[in-house]
Amino acid sequence: MTTETKNIDLREAPKNLEAEQALLGALLANNRALEKVADFLRPYHFASPAHAKIYEACQSLIERGHVADPVTLQGYFNSNGCLDEIGGGSYLMKLAASSVTIINAEDYGRQIFDRYLRRELINLGYDVVNEAFSISLENDALTQIGFAEKKLFDLSNQGHIEGGLEAFSISLREAIDEAERAKRNPDGISGVSSGLIDFDRFLGGLHPSDLIILAGRPGMGKTALATCVAFNAAKDFAEANKKPDAEKKSVAFFSLEMSSEQLASRVLSTETQIESHSMRTGRITAADFEKLAGAVADFNRIPLYVDDTPGLTVSAIRTRARRMKRDKEKGLGLIVIDYIQLIDSADVRNQENRVQALSEITRGLKILAKELNVPVIALSQLSRQVEQREDKRPLLSDLRESGSIEQDADVVLFVFREIYYSEREVPVQRANETEDKFQDRYTKWEERNLSLQNKAELIVAKQRHGATGTVDLYFNGKYTQFGNLT
Repeated sequence: MTTETKNIDLREAPKNLEAEQALLGALLANNRALEKVADFLRPYHFASPAHAKIYEACQSLIERGHVADPVTLQGYFNSNGCLDEIGGGSYLMKLAASSVTIINAEDYGRQIFDRYLRRELINLGYDVVNEAFSISLENDALTQIGFAEKKLFDLSNQGHIEGGLEAFSISLREAIDEAERAKRNPDGISGVSSGLIDFDRFLGGLHPSDLIILAGRPGMGKTALATCVAFNAAKDFAEANKKPDAEKKSVAFFSLEMSSEQLASRVLSTETQIESHSMRTGRITAADFEKLAGAVADFNRIPLYVDDTPGLTVSAIRTRARRMKRDKEKGLGLIVIDYIQLIDSADVRNQENRVQALSEITRGLKILAKELNVPVIALSQLSRQVEQREDKRPLLSDLRESGSIEQDADVVLFVFREIYYSEREVPVQRANETEDKFQDRYTKWEERNLSLQNKAELIVAKQRHGATGTVDLYFNGKYTQFGNLT
């Protein structure tokens, strides 16, 4: 161990006992001082165990409608048999004598809270160092980084003490502003446009701070729909960003399943009407290639950013999204995550329990949407129980490890294409069935498939701000394209 390291280890942990004494003195002199600090200051934030007990006792007495002063506190600690642990009645009198004005109480409270956060950071640093020295297959370096990110995230959430109540008039003005934006918009929406007219009218657009879950069984087109919405929103942002003094906005697409190249191929296929399979196999004409090159030139200005890093944690997504939001040249207007079940849990203990891990993840995504004030679209898988019903339309109970997803989401959407199942239910001639009856059944099956061709349903199963229902969409599987059903 170097001399420098020894000096670091011997340094005393940050604390301000004078501030703790001054705050408790103010509290004993005037119980209203608690109103200044109760929102953010907890007993465990105090460095001195005796001060923590006194503060906790003050809280308990005041919340019961009693007065907290040296006399009542002495009686309180006497009955609990721990008066000596806090320094006796003489120490309570000493604290009352060292009181400061109620005006300074919040400043002292913030100093106490700041020292607590610093001590926690130091402890976290020690934990990170010790974990890094402990090498095992179950606890690799990336897992440790995720765990440290989560700890920092939790610690930073404790630091959000600047909130509080605001006048209802402010909330009313914000509601009127939103209604005015919707009225000015020719499509009657106030949120981010998805580019799907009927869907935007139903929801009023994608609203800031909303967690939107888009779920469906494999093959329904979840990723295709999410890509369509992300690209349409990015195109709208590109136009809005041109306005002088406009706040720049972009779309952040976290693709945990597909690579960024595959995602780009889908967008190109949809926009140019050239099959992605033909692009991958090189079976395109010179004219098609020119069309692709022209599209790429046009798309260069679209503010859509893709992160295809696998196994990201919510903390990592949050860090990257916050960085993008702070970038004045990019900004942030929408987050898309494909998909929830591929997000890694930062807490090693929760990795075995997927339900608990998913609860932590969805809660983190809702906090992310609210903190950055942007809509967050998160894709999710559905359980196989859908396939066992006659009516294959999804229900909220079909959400995989569903409880927390349904609870935390502001909007739950299901993408459903009936043709996917209908095409696979090819009629087979039954025993003792005449050829004419079989042909009649077969013809009806073909007619039904024809009527379902290029149709998709977007089922709004939950909407915190409005009604539920179904929106019909156009779907072209050849180009993985969703659009408005005309």
